[in-house]
Amino acid sequence: MNIEKFELIYKDNRSKIQDKLKIAKRLEEILGVNNYSSKEIDLMAYSRDATMLAINWTIEGKLAALPDFITWPDNCAQISNILKLANEEHIPVIPYAEGSSVVGGSIPINGGIIIDMKKFNKILNINDENLSVTVQAGINGMNLERYLNAKGYTSGHIPQSLYISSLGGWISHKAAGQFSTKYGKIEDIVLGFEVILPNGELLDFKAIPRNSTGPQFDKLFIGGEGTLGIITQATLKIWPKPEKRSSISYSFPTIEDSFSATRSILREYIFPAVIRIYDEFETDRHFEHVKNAKGRVMVVFVCEGNGKLVDLEEEITRKKCEENNGMDCGEQPVEHWFETRFRVTETSSMPPYKIIFDTIEVASLWDKAANIYHTVLKYMNDLKGVLMITAHISHFYPNGVGIYFTWGGIPPKGTSELKFYQEGWDTVIKAVVDAGGSIAHHHGIGINRSHWMEKEWGTSMKYLSEIKNLLDPNNILNPGKVYTNVWKRGEE
Repeated sequence: MNIEKFELIYKDNRSKIQDKLKIAKRLEEILGVNNYSSKEIDLMAYSRDATMLAINWTIEGKLAALPDFITWPDNCAQISNILKLANEEHIPVIPYAEGSSVVGGSIPINGGIIIDMKKFNKILNINDENLSVTVQAGINGMNLERYLNAKGYTSGHIPQSLYISSLGGWISHKAAGQFSTKYGKIEDIVLGFEVILPNGELLDFKAIPRNSTGPQFDKLFIGGEGTLGIITQATLKIWPKPEKRSSISYSFPTIEDSFSATRSILREYIFPAVIRIYDEFETDRHFEHVKNAKGRVMVVFVCEGNGKLVDLEEEITRKKCEENNGMDCGEQPVEHWFETRFRVTETSSMPPYKIIFDTIEVASLWDKAANIYHTVLKYMNDLKGVLMITAHISHFYPNGVGIYFTWGGIPPKGTSELKFYQEGWDTVIKAVVDAGGSIAHHHGIGINRSHWMEKEWGTSMKYLSEIKNLLDPNNILNPGKVYTNVWKRGEE
């Protein structure tokens, strides 16, 4: 296999390592001969993540970017020494585990050294008294959940990427799972963790339910996307497996009715583990077989936990739905969701048809949510080349929601895939900003949103960047992500 046969999208941004033989020798000293590689087949395997456009490129014989070396450390000392080497030689370092980022978070746009964390996959202990588990950060999400289930527990954190994501990725991208309305997002679940700084120093934030010991320094690394440190292990909350589960679904005349119903449920301090609103377009696509859902907005609920509490949650959920024009659709829509919740056939089937397709999740307070929904649909339907724009809402709070937009289209004549992809993303984000929302809910920033960070953070961005400079003065950790706009607008 010859890399030269492939077009390299970020070819001008690769790192300029002057003496690769020298670096290879140093990596061999740190890791041993079998735990690093510069073979073409390995470099290509780590050339992209799960960003939708990168899948298109791969099919077309293009590569998003190429690293210079792949490493497979199995202890913290090795990671520390790799980082020290990278600082000496000014080489980029990209943390990597499952490569499931959908915003370009692990694409090695500046080349450099990939640190693959998959060998950090041990479950260290379960503490039943504390209801906690301590686990290394490279573990696969489904492997962790299966282990906990076998012991009578659940993590409560079930993202759609469960089969192809890692604990370290969850923490680094501030992930949210399908059952998050009851169990919380990853920042609510993490009790403590270890992280290696860019200079190679290990910090240990001890597991504790809460403390009052000054500013929460540890929170900087939750959502840091591997730009401030490399997380090696964490202690998480766990829960006993639920005693009972109840499946409920209702359809509503409008998106506003569905918002009103779910908001009123949460105001009663009732937290179904799962709430999912499908707008009219997604309802038609996913629930066309449900008679009472035709032309309406479907909402599915899953209540779980103590049997008596589940019965109460179901009673109040049904009452609030019916008070807000809800029509009972039975258990089948929920069963359908359980059967299909890990399938991503839409996203994987589009590239062969040359359709640019992606999902974008954003956040909103309740009083702006409906306006954000309608504004995004208007802006996107006005963008030439867009064939579809739909939405579902899958993360809920008493104060607001996370809205998930799905869009697809074909670049107009004379417009490159990359430019059209960027225009689609920017159109959604601009609509959200104009309507008063936040540009990201749980997928993170990566490269897709980095140029919007100053708009999101305002003057605070200056100080966030100064923290990055303080912790990583040589800018070795995942450069070009979060803090820097690396897109050349409208160019490939």
